[in-house]
Amino acid sequence: QVQLIESGGGLVQAGGSLRLSCATSLRTFSTYAVGWFRQAPGKEREFVAAIARSGGRTLYVDSVKGRFTISRDSAKITVYLQMNSLKPEDTAVYYCAADPSGGLEASAARYYYWGQGTQVTVSS
Repeated sequence: QVQLIESGGGLVQAGGSLRLSCATSLRTFSTYAVGWFRQAPGKEREFVAAIARSGGRTLYVDSVKGRFTISRDSAKITVYLQMNSLKPEDTAVYYCAADPSGGLEASAARYYYWGQGTQVTVSS
């Protein structure tokens, strides 16, 4: 059974930083594009960032541009989301997901594998 496992969440004060990691048992992970999504209480899941299989192209939602950076390690088996200048409105459960098409997609429907999520809480 393929697993995506997120880690790195926690409680941080506004203005602080966290780095989320997405690890997997998927042997062909390097051929997948990977996205990060988040869901705050009472809200729908929203796209945050994505990185193409090559690692050379990225996509961000406007609200995190300039603050968040998505990357993948050279072996392409772990994907990171570096989150700086965090705001209380960034509070949510963050999920990583894998898209077999390999391209950049903001639609959750394009992602085939999903992790269980990691909680990020930003206090004011």
